[in-house]
Amino acid sequence: MSTITSSTGKAESVTVRRTEWCDVEEIDHLIRPAAVAVFGRLNVIHLLEKANLAVTLSTTKSEVLAHASFSDHPIEELVDQACWENLLQNHVDGQKFTPMNTLFLRLFVAQPGFSIGGAKEIVRTVFNAIVELEYICLLTPYRGSLGAALEKIFEPLTPVKEEVQYSAYVCYRHSHCPRLHIRRARVEDLDDIMHIFAEQITPLVESHGPYFLSELIEAQDEENHTVVCESESAVAGFVTVSGQMDLKLLNQCFELGVFEGLRKTNSAHQEEPPEESQPLVEENHVTDAQDSSEAKELVQGELTAEKESKDKPTGISQLEYVESSIKDTVDSNPDGPPNAFCIQLFTMEKKFEMRSADFLPYLFKLFPDRDFCVISVPKLTPDLPLLQSFIRVAPRDTSIFPQELYLCHRWALLRTLEVRVAVSSDIPAIQSLTESLSQRESISEDLDLFLQARKDQDGTALQAFVAQVEGRVIGLIIIRDEEDIEFIRANFDVERFMYFSHQQREEHGRLCHFLLNPVFQHHAKYILKEVLRLAHKSCLYYLLHPPHYSHKNVSYHSLTTVLNYMVPVSPRRQIIYPLEELGINAPSQQITKQQQAHFALYHTNRKLTMEPKVTINARIVVVGASDTALAFLEALTFSPHLRFNNLTLISTHGLPDRCSDDNMRFLATSHCYSHQDHAQLSLRSWVSVVTGKMKAIDREDKHVELMVNGRVNYDYLILCTGLQYQMPSIDVIDQTTSSLNPHRPRHRSTWPISSNLFTLNDQHDCSNLHQWLMDNFVELTGDAVVYGNTIDVFTCVEMLMRLGVSGRRIHVVHPPKDDTSSCFHDGSVDHAVKLALEKEEVQVHHDCLLKQLNDGQHTDPVTSVSFTTDGPTLRLECAVFFSFSCKTVDCDAFKAINDACLVFDGRLVVDNTFHTNDPSIYAAGPLTKYSRRYHADQWSDSCFNSKEVGQSLASVLLPLCDPTLERPADPPSDEEQLIALYTQAKIQGGRLPGGYNYVHVAKPTSRGHETPSAEKGRDMVTGCTETGNYFHLHLSQHDVVESITCLSKNALPVSNLLCLYRKHQLLLNHLCSRYHEGLVHDMYSYFKENWCLALYHDRFADFEQEVRQIMDSAKLEGESGSVSIQEALQKIVEDKAESDQLTGLSEVFQRSEAYSALRKSVLDYLRYNRYHLTMYARPGLL
Repeated sequence: MSTITSSTGKAESVTVRRTEWCDVEEIDHLIRPAAVAVFGRLNVIHLLEKANLAVTLSTTKSEVLAHASFSDHPIEELVDQACWENLLQNHVDGQKFTPMNTLFLRLFVAQPGFSIGGAKEIVRTVFNAIVELEYICLLTPYRGSLGAALEKIFEPLTPVKEEVQYSAYVCYRHSHCPRLHIRRARVEDLDDIMHIFAEQITPLVESHGPYFLSELIEAQDEENHTVVCESESAVAGFVTVSGQMDLKLLNQCFELGVFEGLRKTNSAHQEEPPEESQPLVEENHVTDAQDSSEAKELVQGELTAEKESKDKPTGISQLEYVESSIKDTVDSNPDGPPNAFCIQLFTMEKKFEMRSADFLPYLFKLFPDRDFCVISVPKLTPDLPLLQSFIRVAPRDTSIFPQELYLCHRWALLRTLEVRVAVSSDIPAIQSLTESLSQRESISEDLDLFLQARKDQDGTALQAFVAQVEGRVIGLIIIRDEEDIEFIRANFDVERFMYFSHQQREEHGRLCHFLLNPVFQHHAKYILKEVLRLAHKSCLYYLLHPPHYSHKNVSYHSLTTVLNYMVPVSPRRQIIYPLEELGINAPSQQITKQQQAHFALYHTNRKLTMEPKVTINARIVVVGASDTALAFLEALTFSPHLRFNNLTLISTHGLPDRCSDDNMRFLATSHCYSHQDHAQLSLRSWVSVVTGKMKAIDREDKHVELMVNGRVNYDYLILCTGLQYQMPSIDVIDQTTSSLNPHRPRHRSTWPISSNLFTLNDQHDCSNLHQWLMDNFVELTGDAVVYGNTIDVFTCVEMLMRLGVSGRRIHVVHPPKDDTSSCFHDGSVDHAVKLALEKEEVQVHHDCLLKQLNDGQHTDPVTSVSFTTDGPTLRLECAVFFSFSCKTVDCDAFKAINDACLVFDGRLVVDNTFHTNDPSIYAAGPLTKYSRRYHADQWSDSCFNSKEVGQSLASVLLPLCDPTLERPADPPSDEEQLIALYTQAKIQGGRLPGGYNYVHVAKPTSRGHETPSAEKGRDMVTGCTETGNYFHLHLSQHDVVESITCLSKNALPVSNLLCLYRKHQLLLNHLCSRYHEGLVHDMYSYFKENWCLALYHDRFADFEQEVRQIMDSAKLEGESGSVSIQEALQKIVEDKAESDQLTGLSEVFQRSEAYSALRKSVLDYLRYNRYHLTMYARPGLL
């Protein structure tokens, strides 16, 4: 926030921010003839879409005072965008302008009176934000006057040739944002330095004494230096550096092999930068930071400074403590003298922090024989602008170093980096760059295709570029034209980042390979920007297929090291089209083709190449790969402006993203995540997966101990383990009585798990079971016993029969239940399943409590099971036993939670913002329950949609990490006792005996009220279970769909059916009246009709919101003046008016402006989504 003064003397507090689409209308109003005379006639939306940087000066009331758009090339009327450097050769000093240090002003407009102040403020901010920028040029073929504002900041360039047909002007950095003066610190600077440190000096004084700064300044020598920066003779920043480091420790904790262990290996190596490449998972990455809320920043390097801590032995430095904690680590310690120095202390005044990089050239001069500068940063420190010039070093798996390590190579400070088209003479350098890569043959093949034919094997245009510094090749980029634009647009939400209507088809490109020397990786965005310019592209895509996926049409490209500089694109929910019924009205085959999007999509465009990400180094550890945990991780990783460096998932079997076939569907599904969803999300690219099980939680030291000798440190711990099927304890069953007591306390069984006894909890268990059954059961003799009351009992039985197991070999044993309700929530479905079991001769036993295995003998395998019943003991011979009877908190998870003194009351206790009694530990999902102070024992997260709960959890944690979000204030006292509200449906589905496909969609209900009451609404049923087309809708008393139950022999269009939830019957084409008139005989066919398909579109909810806003703001003209629709309806209700008054109200509404706006909204929705909704007619179509 700053203040500018208008020409009339009016002061205004303003903010310079990136331009948003909602600013377009105000910017349009600011364009006056004087601006047109300089910049020509412009389409503002098109300009914003193609500009690299667009900034707006706005007031505290969000009023636009000024706007400027910048591009990396002049207007197209003057020169081809790839060749503008030659154009400026016609001017004096034209050679100093390069693509790295130059931007072009494409538009500047401002409110009268604020143009001069606004222009200066915008230019100052742009120079501040872009470290490499030295010049802003303005080239115009028009002869209009620049105006007072631009004349103040731009100087004319003198042409060398008289025939130049355009005017050229330049704005210099030094006139608005000069580089800071850097010098050695002196003792007399101490007061200024102490003022910059402010309250941050307190912990340093406590640990090092009150005079440690003056001692540092006085103790300077060849290995230790203190430096300050000055602005107008005032100290603005302070740095201390040292050449002494424990390189052995750093090599033990970080992947420094690619940087030669920060040691000098030979003299030849020092003459040129290393040419090794680095895998994505170990990528060094630092992005720009946005302003933090702190007034000043302080980073304490812990590489040499000794610092006492309450968590560590007194008198031992943090470095020494970390070193003593490392056991049996592999030390890559190469021989040779050190090749790095470290930053120990760094602080900068807030208004100068964007210019922190001015220190670096001077620091490297202090150590002329060393190539690397390193700095360690506390995990929770907000992102520092200084780190824009550094790259993050990936920690080793065994590292317990408490901070992040960043480094900068002196070569990375050079401003001679350029990107050009690849030529044949580059092949030796490129081969050297790729020699250690597994994809080198694919890269070489694509490069040869470009050099020989400029085309791929299928005829698609290829382009290849190299990045070079001082004539040395340090990177390779290969792209091709994107041919599947319609498919990508239909399957991924790329329109979140751009307007498709303003992109030409040939401007879309696909990134095939991106290789870059690690020390230059912080220049990746600049290289992408140059590739877009030189290739005449506006956007690039990268398709990342899962490692297990194979398809004959998939071309596997090298895993790029550039994904951190692109944004992940969310997949879109797809309409399941009835293609046969639609015929010629179906969408294009490019959209409906059977090859689904089994890949994740990453994207960048011209705007994003200059939009920084906020780096978040906080260690966020998630325990459990439940739907809640996956939704939480999805919300974090798909935040496009954030980069999480330390997301970790601890799961017994890793991520559930491995491909499986239909022969492994032993369990029911919540329809939260399918295998295609996992492929499209590619969480594995952003989340470190630790395969293991939680053993203990050390809250004091903030780490999770694993069962197999390991630990994971955290700053925020997220517990989402959910509930698992456990082996029911048989040790505590009273063997002397036959009374049934299902409420006996359950203890962990002390028996060893038999090889043929299974509890299934995830896809990994199902996969192992499938293999075991095929090897040991299906083709042999013996019976299967399936024990439990849940839906998984029936899905397991169906899967066994699909594998070829005869129903006569299957026993279903139901333990006693607390109530008589069915797990299907629908009597007809329950009856159909029972009939199917009878038909297949499956033996069903009710009210049986497990008593013994193998008649009490602890032997393996299980050959018999005994159950207590109301009558004689039931004893069954079995070759395999499945237990689905006891789903509860895992015993090991419970022990870890309980030993950590987290409040556990049957479930882990949380408040309404997912906090446990430890402020650093959160929990969500079925594992949890609300604290008793909410008086909501009947509600818990298990009552709600797990995906929605995970998204809500992410919304609580994001403000703690994201500096662009305000941390929530304490809730008002009357809201402290309220639990969260969730609206999405609870979903259950699976394959049931009889070959049925089943899905049940219902509104969240508290425990004990799972079945909606018919007294509070109405039921609609078509078909029957016998014919395999059963469809049951329950509508609330307000005629809103509250639950959906489907049982069909055919595949169910589940994603379509979910869209019916919470829709009013009028929106469903007057469903109630049609149903009662006997016009709806089959709701499966009814909801396949053309009129319904728009409801299934993923943007229909946005359209509904827009319509709601129109209706809420509508005004009707009446005898008593303008009234809202709500007021008019209320008056009719109060007057008990007749139906003709309602008719009159409808006629008045059709004459209102709201009706026209509503009509326009409908047509816009159909027109904008016409590639999906081709079955709807539009004006002018007929």
